[in-house]
Amino acid sequence: MAGAAGPQLQLHGERTTGQDVRTQNATAVLAVANILKTSLGPVGLDKMLVDDIGDVTITNDGATILKLLDVEHPAAKAGGGGGQSTVILVELAELQDQEVGDGTTSVVIVAAELLKRANELVRAKIHPTSIIGGYRLAMREACKYIEQQLAIPTSSLGAETLMAAAKTAMSSKIVGADSDFFGRIVVDAVTAVKSEDEETGRVRYPVGAINILKAHGKSAKESQLLDGYALNLGRAAQGMPKNVKNARIACLDMNLQKARMHFGVQVLVTDPKELELIRQRELDITRERIQKIIDSGANVILTTKGIDDTALKYFVEAGAIACRRVPKDDLRRVAKATGGSIVMTLADMEGNETFDPANLGVAEEVVEESVADNDMLMIRGPKNTRAVTVLLRGANDYMLDEMDRSLHDAFCIVKRVLESGQVVPGGGAVEAALNVYLENFATTLGSREQLAIAEFADALLIIPKTLAVNAAKDATELVAKLRAFHYSAQTNPEKKALAQSGLDLVGGTIRDNIAAGVVEPALSKLKIIQFATEAAITILRIDDLIRLEPEPQEGEE
Repeated sequence: MAGAAGPQLQLHGERTTGQDVRTQNATAVLAVANILKTSLGPVGLDKMLVDDIGDVTITNDGATILKLLDVEHPAAKAGGGGGQSTVILVELAELQDQEVGDGTTSVVIVAAELLKRANELVRAKIHPTSIIGGYRLAMREACKYIEQQLAIPTSSLGAETLMAAAKTAMSSKIVGADSDFFGRIVVDAVTAVKSEDEETGRVRYPVGAINILKAHGKSAKESQLLDGYALNLGRAAQGMPKNVKNARIACLDMNLQKARMHFGVQVLVTDPKELELIRQRELDITRERIQKIIDSGANVILTTKGIDDTALKYFVEAGAIACRRVPKDDLRRVAKATGGSIVMTLADMEGNETFDPANLGVAEEVVEESVADNDMLMIRGPKNTRAVTVLLRGANDYMLDEMDRSLHDAFCIVKRVLESGQVVPGGGAVEAALNVYLENFATTLGSREQLAIAEFADALLIIPKTLAVNAAKDATELVAKLRAFHYSAQTNPEKKALAQSGLDLVGGTIRDNIAAGVVEPALSKLKIIQFATEAAITILRIDDLIRLEPEPQEGEE
């Protein structure tokens, strides 16, 4: 009768199913979210992460913390239970970082809370499909409500909105204390790189055109905004001019050193005199190459590789600026801004060597300036986009790196406000409003999704709760007050203005956050809700985990 039980599946590994997997995933995701929780908000604390080679990073940025955690827990990625779900969280934070630039901490905390509540519902014998349906419906309703009721067009708020958005984005970061000073730099930098697409007429603000340079020394308030794209290197030789007007820039990705024979090429020389001729020809090849580049009209030459001393002589004689070992990323940006293209080789279709003047980028001037103890090459007035550089000053590397990350978030936020033109009040206002709205919405449904929507509504309160806890305030009382304000705003037409109420984390009270200048782009909130819901649903769908054991390698017994 052994065969009556049916064929058994033989797995070389272990299988976890049903509730066990869900609990494992929820626990792992919550563990990650709890690391981030204390860094949320204007009074959030920083994290210090030390990687395997002892490099220290001190940061408050959700995406950065997760990226580094990911490095520190290889077991979480491929091993221990729930590791797969933490990978989804890391990718989720990166996605939020790419799409919006800020809100990475919030998106992970909301996703973890949604998953935790979904797991409790499954335990209460509600099918995951019903929960997923409820979550999706709640997400759509929440986004609709933000767009129709909560979003405020920036045109109605005045010019200070950009500044307020930048200060809000920086409030939780290291530059928060000087947010007036840095807010001005951020707004000026982003508005300076405005570019209009000629075909569609759309206005864009490419954050990539803002270069950030970091120099030690002085205080953070000595940071400044420089006009032009700055490269953190000087001229390759002192005899070169310091200033070139009407610059024509050649961007090269090749060596301008003495041409040497390739490996494996053997030359048999019978006459010792010919050796000298071979050496002379090697020098001439490089000279001809450089001459072709200079003849095309180039007077600024940037290359990612080396230029040796004999080659530098030719550039000095031609009165051109040459720079060697330019970082590839910088070169790409310079090429894009000046309308040039990066040349990898001078070989053309016919097998000869030529340099096409069409590859040259154009800028009004290129100047070498010295800042702190370093020389910088400034490219001013590039042809395509206007480029600006923010020079950061600070006490040490950790501080400068964290300032860089903080400013990047603020740049992205200002860009989103400018492009979308809609903002919402910050400080937990949106989450509290959605909580009240979705709870009322859930009671209008007579289906199973009702419970999932009510849980979704409660999960959103994790943001104001965490904000209040981090500020050392009584979270229970503050959140209850905040909900009461939003309930009266939604039920009493006379008190509609209360919909802008959010937390004041310094005074521990409720205030009108639009008037107080705490604003965020509406896009940021929409994306947080969409991404967090999708991530929670992705993890919630998993009900079976089969981990195969690696096959033994040959030679292993």
